[in-house]
Amino acid sequence: MSRLPVKKTYKLFIGGAFPRSESGRTYEAEGQNVARASRKDVRDAVVAARAALPKWAGATAYNRGQVLYRVAEMMEARLDEFAALCTGEDEAARAVDRLVWYAGWADKLAQATGASNPVAGPYFNFTIPEPTGVVGILAPAEPPLTGLVSRLAPALVGGNAVVAVASESHPLAAVELAEVLATSDLPGGTVNILTGFREELAPQLAGHLDVNALDLSGSDDGAELERLAADNVKRVVRGRPDGQSLREITGFLEFKTVWHPIGQ
Repeated sequence: MSRLPVKKTYKLFIGGAFPRSESGRTYEAEGQNVARASRKDVRDAVVAARAALPKWAGATAYNRGQVLYRVAEMMEARLDEFAALCTGEDEAARAVDRLVWYAGWADKLAQATGASNPVAGPYFNFTIPEPTGVVGILAPAEPPLTGLVSRLAPALVGGNAVVAVASESHPLAAVELAEVLATSDLPGGTVNILTGFREELAPQLAGHLDVNALDLSGSDDGAELERLAADNVKRVVRGRPDGQSLREITGFLEFKTVWHPIGQ
């Protein structure tokens, strides 16, 4: 008997759930109807990220590495599906490998970026890395999967929570990634992914007073966004859309210096 296939609906990813846009709007991308996020969806995503931050930032560095590696395992199991939604198997495999690379840094950040500082006095003086907080990310338009993973992973490994705006023209890989994140061990709300028109969403994210850092790696013209970010002195990051390095991680970290008397 002939039948009509059940067509997949592509929704937002906010707080560990998959809501439609509160506006009810969609737009067409890659031959599919995709949720078009609104200003309120941005606000809801920031609220979810802020609520999730204490649990993710408070996890041990080793545990964060385990969770990110688990995400990579789940992506590997769906490699063919990811390959069909990006530029192919090479990009999908590169995204998995990149996540594994960043996961391995989780329990090494304190040693690699912190320090025991020499001081003239009977004190210990330590510099310790800490997460910046809620990070807004404008993902690169290309490559759609690796570009997003390359910006998400360095923010997450240091303990930040994220609100990411996916590629406007190629959002399906981002929604597929959201499905993996939803069934991983990542606490709900740690990553929130919005699809829609960047010119509508980016200013709302840049100007939101509860966002602590803004990643403009996927933005061609960030002057106005930087001006909006300055209202609450956000950290503004411009990393490589498709690269990996320790420097990409430190862009999302703050460094706290602690003094402690010797012998007490």
